[in-house]
Amino acid sequence: MNIRLAKKQDLDKIMEIYEHAKIYMRSNGNKNQWNNNYPNINLLQEDIASNHLFVVEDDSDIYGVFAFILGKDSTYNYIEDGEWLNDEHYGTIHRIASNGIKRGVMKLAVTYCKEKIANLRIDTHSDNKIMQKLILENDFKYCGIIYLENGDPRLAYQWTSIV
Repeated sequence: MNIRLAKKQDLDKIMEIYEHAKIYMRSNGNKNQWNNNYPNINLLQEDIASNHLFVVEDDSDIYGVFAFILGKDSTYNYIEDGEWLNDEHYGTIHRIASNGIKRGVMKLAVTYCKEKIANLRIDTHSDNKIMQKLILENDFKYCGIIYLENGDPRLAYQWTSIV
């Protein structure tokens, strides 16, 4: 499997992956994340235009998708019940999802991002136990709680190679 920038032609497949991920989350106790048509087509088109959306694929199909954004994320300016490992320049992984057909999408995406920058941040819903486990398995450290623009809390994590 490899990673490449997403293209407009990938949107149907990407939306299928997100729909599969939503169903999977709901069936595994995470009923409150990615509601209200999120992520929507407009956001994904913006991600593609900004070169922030990536797909995980092999020669025959796309199996995963994620946004990778370098630079400050305004929702990470305030952290509660903890602190970031450092305040150095970072990249953020958002909206990572798999269609469930191939394993290792998260590991591959994180490895790709770690090769680009020495600091990564990621967050997830408190009900998303599977994602929390995957985040910790990929050497992220729990840092505290951040709040989305709509006020919803998220568990926040950081990985760094800076000592």
